Amino acid sequence: MKVLPSEAVAPDGKGGAYADLLIQPGASRTAVAGGLDGRIKIAVAAPPVDGKANEVLLQFLKKKLHVPKGSLEIISGETGRRKRVRVGMSPELLMEKLSEDA
Repeated sequence: MKVLPSEAVAPDGKGGAYADLLIQPGASRTAVAGGLDGRIKIAVAAPPVDGKANEVLLQFLKKKLHVPKGSLEIISGETGRRKRVRVGMSPELLMEKLSEDA
């Protein structure tokens, strides 16, 4: 179980949560890599070209969190490494699922 910064996740006021992420594109595999600077670091096995890294990130989160793709949305940072993503689940459950290994 990974230890992630609790300040990286906040309620969105609508029953969901915001997650502040730091993306590492071009990694050998896509995985939660821990925490850095108050953000959850996610390594993404895709280059930061033509939105490929964002696509892989959203697919990874969909599978890891067991949510439909429609409940995931990149709120800010679409073209940068620092992103804010809205997820349709409680902050507590989000942290629990992102902390799980495998």
